[in-house]
Amino acid sequence: MTDQVVGLVARVVSAVGGGARPGEVVVAVRGGRETYIAFGDQPIGAGETVLIVGVRAGRQVEVVPWPAAPDGVDPLSG
Repeated sequence: MTDQVVGLVARVVSAVGGGARPGEVVVAVRGGRETYIAFGDQPIGAGETVLIVGVRAGRQVEVVPWPAAPDGVDPLSG
C-alpha cells in the first residue's frame, strides 16, 4: 500500500522538476527498496533527501526537501 510510505525519508534518483514535472525517489519499505514517481512544489536535485508527505493514484508520491543525513548515515538503511 502506497500510503505506508507517508512520513518516510527517501532519496531522489531522478530530479524532481517542481510543479507538474515529476522525478523519481527510492525509499526503504517492507524490508526492501521501492521506487515511486515523485512530485514536489519546487525543484529537487538527484541525490537529495526528501520526506514523503502525501500519496497520489498509482505509485506516485508528494515530497518536500528534508535535511541531509549526517555523513556515513544512509537514510535507506531502514
